Amino acid sequence: MKAKRNNIIITAVLFFITAVVIAYFFPREGQFRYQFNEGKPWRYGLLTAPQDFPIYKTDNEVQAEKDSVLKNFSPYYRLTADVWTQQKDKLKESFKTNNRNIPSNYMGYIDSKLADLYKKGIVSPIEMEELLNKGYRQINLAQANTVQSYYVSDLFTIKTAYEFIINNAPSYMNRSILQSCNINDFLVENVSYDEVMTDRMKNELLGRISVASGMVQAGERIVDRGEIIDNRTYNVLRSLKIIHESRLGGNERQYLIFGGLLLFVVSSIFCFWLYVLSFRPNILEERKAIAFLLLCIFVPSIVTELCIAKSLFNVYIIPYAIIPIVVRIFFDSRTAMFTHITISIICSLMAPFPFEFLVLQVISGMVAIFSLKDLSQRSQLIRCALFVFLAYTICYLSITMYLEGDIKKINWSMFIYFSINFILLMFTYVLVYFLEKFFGYLSSITLVEMSNINTPILKKLSEVCPGTFQHSLQVSILASEAAHKIGANAQLARTGALYHDIGKISNPAFFTENQTSVNPHSQLTFVESAQIIISHITEGVKLAEKAFVPNDLIDFIRTHHGCGKVKYFYNSYKNKYPDKEVDEALFTYPGPNPSTKEQAVLMMADSVEATSRSLQEHTEEKIVELVNRIIDGQVADGLLRSAPLTFRDVEDVKEVFIEKLKIMYHTRISYPELKK
Repeated sequence: MKAKRNNIIITAVLFFITAVVIAYFFPREGQFRYQFNEGKPWRYGLLTAPQDFPIYKTDNEVQAEKDSVLKNFSPYYRLTADVWTQQKDKLKESFKTNNRNIPSNYMGYIDSKLADLYKKGIVSPIEMEELLNKGYRQINLAQANTVQSYYVSDLFTIKTAYEFIINNAPSYMNRSILQSCNINDFLVENVSYDEVMTDRMKNELLGRISVASGMVQAGERIVDRGEIIDNRTYNVLRSLKIIHESRLGGNERQYLIFGGLLLFVVSSIFCFWLYVLSFRPNILEERKAIAFLLLCIFVPSIVTELCIAKSLFNVYIIPYAIIPIVVRIFFDSRTAMFTHITISIICSLMAPFPFEFLVLQVISGMVAIFSLKDLSQRSQLIRCALFVFLAYTICYLSITMYLEGDIKKINWSMFIYFSINFILLMFTYVLVYFLEKFFGYLSSITLVEMSNINTPILKKLSEVCPGTFQHSLQVSILASEAAHKIGANAQLARTGALYHDIGKISNPAFFTENQTSVNPHSQLTFVESAQIIISHITEGVKLAEKAFVPNDLIDFIRTHHGCGKVKYFYNSYKNKYPDKEVDEALFTYPGPNPSTKEQAVLMMADSVEATSRSLQEHTEEKIVELVNRIIDGQVADGLLRSAPLTFRDVEDVKEVFIEKLKIMYHTRISYPELKK
């Protein structure tokens, strides 16, 4: 009881984690209900402006305007006036103390040139290099309360200023004397970059750029169904989406939206978990079954989220009907329907028109389940896909005509989406194969393939053990009919019956149905004979595993005798040695006992068919007595205790066996000889 409770808690946690992950990836950008692309037709009805709103420029358009403004923008620099005053005083002091022998006209020349240089401006080499690299031709030079535009080419660095003074000296001046005046000592940068003013002026210019290129008035027609979305219409729709999303508010509201979304998804999946807990509790006991069902919900939800969020393609291209088909193949119709409804409810919240989407998906899922009770042939899948396509088409036409009242409002491109959906449904056949290999399930397709008597192992059985092969065919008829009668999987019972005795290939002559005149058991003890008979179970398992037979079919080999005894040799031993204690394990099959309806039916069919061959007369009374004795004996021995059979099921199985055996052993009339 504690283990069962823990299992329920674990599965509930797994369902909850799945819901959280789905909700996390859910598109939450305001849930704008329309999908649109430039150059594509508008697939919805007439759309008018719900309110006045601006037509926003695209990011590229705004960026282009910004680039244009910044291309003509000049940075701001500031000129410090008192630098020249300080250097002028420094120059006079230097000539009084250090340069007394230099003519006064040299000082006058240097003084005048320094005045011109400081007036034009001296910048650092780094700033000059940056101006040149960025391609600025002009700068704005601020001095006191005025700003003037200056060419970059008019600015000097300390090096170019020094060269300017030396190179422009009058011809009568001696260059060596001029260089000895230490002119570099009086050259200081007086122009510096004003980052604050530059940023402020740049932001003012950028702030004047309008993010909108027009206005749309409330009630104005935007687009109607079937119209091609041109550039202007695309920008209008994009602007409407921006306005819609902007009304979501800040983080607090986003948290509320996510909380509501999480509650919705968790509630939907929780309802599905309650269904499994209430009506299919055996599924909760299998981790792979839980993983499979959660994957069936998770994958379509994530694909839909990506499709809607990234605008990859129309959502009706996604073949949602694949899910109920594969769930129906591996589980049952009711579980398939509940799984599909859960997916449809979750995905409808993302679809542009939730009501239309939900109705179409639910109806298509119902049609898929009803039209494909069992997938054993490719033609069945084609028929199912065709029915799903017709369901989509009829349902869409009826909803559109009802809501729009105008046949011109029908979006004919929807039929292209339905056709692509139809094609994708064909891949269910391939998908079932991969799911079988990954999860270890057994589908009807595989059962039909495995029941082909031309498979290598069955063909070998028919050649090496013809009697056993005929016995297996007869058992398959009995088992499949009985399984069908009690609501079990008839195809599984039929295929399991064909493989249940393949272990006899190893020692065919030791089994009566393959013997002619010589019985090799006459040379063996009862224990040795019993061990050889029992070994056909272990040998059968080895052969099946070597031939890659699915585990579900191997279980029929293990359980078709259960933990019963080899009664012929066991009874013979007891009769011959009544006073001797017998080791019952030497005469007991390894088991286990049958745990499914199909395995139980095979056990009963195997024993009944084998024993019926020993009847001298196949009258109705003899057959009825035989069937009741064999099956009642198995029930009394507890071999069917683990199988989920009711008393009604056992009686139904008996009735089927009796009727089938009467037909198998019916008396044929003798044809009269023609008198000469």
